[in-house]
Amino acid sequence: MEKTIIIDGKEVAFKSTGALPKRYKMQFQRDFFSDLMTMESIVGKKKPSVQDIREIDFEVFYDIAWCLAKAANQSIPDPLTWLDSFSEFPIIEILPELQDMLAMSISSKKK
Repeated sequence: MEKTIIIDGKEVAFKSTGALPKRYKMQFQRDFFSDLMTMESIVGKKKPSVQDIREIDFEVFYDIAWCLAKAANQSIPDPLTWLDSFSEFPIIEILPELQDMLAMSISSKKK
């Protein structure tokens, strides 16, 4: 699945592939599925508490966004350099745009 969204006035392509969990692990030395499930249990609540919000590790979302962007464009630089190329990167607005891609990465087509 591929999607292009505008961030800080720039078109940014994102792509979800089967390599997403491996790319994430290779780059960040953390397990993609564990991180995603931990965040999903908090973000998925209809009314997260203040404590829930305090527990959100937004770094996970930035890291996932970078992996999705890297899959779409192999020429993007390391995560920090890439994020520095934006004067703003509103993860709260970007995350909903990427949710379908993340859902597909953990779902099965088998019925």
